This record gives sequence, structure tokens and C-alpha cells, in this order.
Amino acid sequence: MAGKKLRIILDTNVLYAGLYSSRGASFKVLRAIADGKMRGVLSTALLFEYEDVLKRNQEILNLSNRAIEKVLGNLCFLSDHQKIYFLWRPRLSDPKDDHLLELAVAAGVKFVVTHNTSDFKGSDKFGVRAITPKELLEEIV
Repeated sequence: MAGKKLRIILDTNVLYAGLYSSRGASFKVLRAIADGKMRGVLSTALLFEYEDVLKRNQEILNLSNRAIEKVLGNLCFLSDHQKIYFLWRPRLSDPKDDHLLELAVAAGVKFVVTHNTSDFKGSDKFGVRAITPKELLEEIV
């Protein structure tokens, strides 16, 4: 993608997987964001979800509170922030994912990067495609 940077919504499971292991596609997506090759898009709800999941799993991830705050701060700095004015609920099979679809629609983002693509059936009606980290990396090469 020459010119404009690809903007993505990063599902929490991809953030978790990328912090858990530096060997997979999730880590490579986080690295691409850190390297400025693409930009994440955040809402307040998504940032709070990231914080909740990381803090609940900080022992497994071997991250201190300070390290989690640094990760979240970096994501805030490297991401575009989007307010959501319209709710489209319920749309998805997992109601906890509806806010990701709403964020993608509000921000005009085409990709929600997730390990649970089946949870986003119907998102294509909004011009949003659920894609795995591996598929995303293949798409941008």
C-alpha cells in the first residue's frame, strides 16, 4: 500500500497473542504498528478492554503494571483515536465484538484483525472484513 498507511482495528486476542509470543503473526502485526507501517484505531472502550485483559493475565504474560501501562501508552501514541456516535447493535454473534464493528464503521476502517473471524459474520455488510494476523500480513506484502 503506497502512500496512505493501512489503518486496522486490533482485536484484544491479537494484542494478547502478540505479547505472549514473539514468534507468530500477531507479534509481527504489533511490530508493523510500532515500525509505522500501519496504524491502529482505538476507541475508549477498546483501550479499556485491552487494559482489563492484560491486567487479568499479567502473570501469564509476565508483565508488570508499569509494563502494561507502557504498552497501552505506546498503542495510544501509535494509533488514531475514534469516537463512536452510532451503535449498530446487535449485529454479531458475540455481542462483546459489536463495539469493534462500530469502531470500524465510525473510522472507515476495512479490517478488524482477529483470531476469531467467525465471530464477525455479517460485518462485510458494513464494508468491514475480519482477517487473521497471518492473512493481514499476506495482504500487505
